[in-house]
Amino acid sequence: MIRLNEVDEAVRIDGEWLGRKLQFFPSRDHRTWFALAGVDVENPAAPSTLQIHLHFSNNTTHDLTQTIEIHPAHYRTGVLTVSPKFVEPDPDELKQIAADSEIKAKVFATSAAEPLWSGSFRAPVHSPPTDSFGTRRTFNGKLASIHKGMDFRAPLGTVVRAGNSGAVVLARPLYYEGNCVVIDHGLGLYTLSMHFSRIDVHEGQHVSAGDPLGLSGATGRVTGPHLHWAVRWQNAYLDPAKLLRLNLSSVR
Repeated sequence: MIRLNEVDEAVRIDGEWLGRKLQFFPSRDHRTWFALAGVDVENPAAPSTLQIHLHFSNNTTHDLTQTIEIHPAHYRTGVLTVSPKFVEPDPDELKQIAADSEIKAKVFATSAAEPLWSGSFRAPVHSPPTDSFGTRRTFNGKLASIHKGMDFRAPLGTVVRAGNSGAVVLARPLYYEGNCVVIDHGLGLYTLSMHFSRIDVHEGQHVSAGDPLGLSGATGRVTGPHLHWAVRWQNAYLDPAKLLRLNLSSVR
């Protein structure tokens, strides 16, 4: 979260960082502005340039620039065994995977132009999380991937709840994700919940923080029942643990 204080004279603020647009929104008294921002799990460690543009009512603009150092993260490695079809899909399964990719591309192409969330985010289940974000994984000794979310040890049938308010933009089965629910929280911020045994919401539905989304399960590419919860901002997958630690009660 980026915060600018004492800029009540600005009528609009935007910016760029790591090739992504920053969309600022004002506090209730219009003196403080905020923007969502984060570093993708695959982003290289290197200096980066943050640019912010303050626009005023007299058609003038004031630019701010700051160098931000991105430090290397140290993630674990893991070896998992899953059904062979999730490592070497057949032609029909490859068609389904391609269709899923098109669906997800459309879902993530448009986000609400204003924040739909309110206050701090909460964990989707009352179950312990694992230290799994960023883990480099090998499936059946062949397929390597990076784990882009947080896993919760949720037994089969655990109620999964919305981490904050927003609009359900996807609620359907996908090949790798299993039964999946995606919530748009606005300004390019989404949370993704995967591997449901049952989905209890529908696309287009508005949900509030704590509303039930469905029941945890073991659908898709899994080794057993659990909940995979991911945070996506403008095509970047962020560490969900960091979002949960943010105190946003005074922001909105």
